Amino acid sequence: MPLSPHPPIRSFVLRQGRVSNAQRRAVDTLLEVYGIPYAPGVLDFERVFGRHAPTLLEIGFGMGETTAAIAQAQPQNNYLGIEVHTPGVGALLKLIAERGLSNLRIIQHDAVEVLEYMIAPASLAGAHVFFPDPWPKKRHHKRRLIQPDFVALLASRLAPGAYVHAATDWQEYADQILAVFGSEASLRNTESGFAPRPEYRPLTKFEHRGLKLGHGVWDIIFRRT
Repeated sequence: MPLSPHPPIRSFVLRQGRVSNAQRRAVDTLLEVYGIPYAPGVLDFERVFGRHAPTLLEIGFGMGETTAAIAQAQPQNNYLGIEVHTPGVGALLKLIAERGLSNLRIIQHDAVEVLEYMIAPASLAGAHVFFPDPWPKKRHHKRRLIQPDFVALLASRLAPGAYVHAATDWQEYADQILAVFGSEASLRNTESGFAPRPEYRPLTKFEHRGLKLGHGVWDIIFRRT
């Protein structure tokens, strides 16, 4: 399901964040081991991971702590993480090596193009979109990742019965995500509204701080029909 031929609106900005020496070493030495170069052409998950297992996608993994924790706790699954920012890529590569996570691979590229050109239709067992950039200013809402065209594309890559799980600490964005997921005909909500946080999604340090300050976190979980 290709998206519009018009130039895409990026849902991210390549900020010039500081890359630590350890992160740079990890990128220089480990990306070729645990990374998958972006290239148009559908991935063969069994070849990538060396086994046949359910494969789940994480879009925008940040610094990778949650991604690594989930992959370590669920060794029966394969995990493919997408992130554009080098500090986060380096941090997760370091965690993969330290923990010996053979079930986790990384693509450093735009998620829309990865989904469109590298992920086969109906091939994913699940997808995680945890704390995407909320772009809080109204004039920037068009940059938000969760938009109808993107959700339609993502849903087309889910196998029947597979799930998509988003989480955010911005209530207005949570409402938008719930509405956009709900408007996609191929998805069905697993709850009557927002979902309780499932055990497989660990609390991040940032989330712990927010909850102590009384900030809310909203989970939205839908399944492909």
